[in-house]
Amino acid sequence: MNTVAHKAIKFALIYERIMKEFKIEALNKVRRGANRATYDVEKVNAILDAGFVGYVSYVFEGKAISLPMAYGRRENKIYLHGSLKNRMLLSLLEGTGASMTVMHLDALVLARSGLHHSVNYRSATLFGSLVKIVDPEEKERALKCVVDHMMEGRWEGIRPMLKKELDGTLVVEMTIETASAKIRDVGVNDEKKDLELPIWAGLLPLKQVAEFPESDALLPKGVEIPEHVMAYYETNKYKGNVRN
Repeated sequence: MNTVAHKAIKFALIYERIMKEFKIEALNKVRRGANRATYDVEKVNAILDAGFVGYVSYVFEGKAISLPMAYGRRENKIYLHGSLKNRMLLSLLEGTGASMTVMHLDALVLARSGLHHSVNYRSATLFGSLVKIVDPEEKERALKCVVDHMMEGRWEGIRPMLKKELDGTLVVEMTIETASAKIRDVGVNDEKKDLELPIWAGLLPLKQVAEFPESDALLPKGVEIPEHVMAYYETNKYKGNVRN
């Protein structure tokens, strides 16, 4: 193992063992709705691990742009990939830092007044630096991280990546240097004077669910849905609704 790789693994272990909260600084400090903020590393990671798409912001020719990107997380690293001419990734590599936000919508908060309508959500915003991954083995590990982040065990169930595919893919590694999260998980917050109004108020919970897998029409005979796909379906399928 080379010295750089050894240092990276050592830093990651220290990060997991010691880093409990991100330091609150001007960059990551939540100012609006600060009571909903958390800088807890485990809570930030939980939000990241519950998602698969993040919104990455960058500047191109003086214009601010934000795009959704699939990602993978390993310790304090986020992996992104695209073509060798991907405008966003190339712009980020030329810049001094990167930012990405992941958000989960959990419920509509329907109040008695328009002003107090809101949503319940979990969001995490990351700030860090990016480097291009050049080593072929590390590139493959990063791409495995992205694929398995989508569905655990998927990488082992697909064909090996071809060299030309690996050579034609730009992979970048973002080190999470600081971050913050915001979470709203409470009910309606109406004015006291409105509570007696004959207007329904409450939460409408929302959840992303998996439907039964649909096999590709061109599959050879005898190819069954793999266990890891069915496991994902069973974990994320609609479980029914309990009505009050």
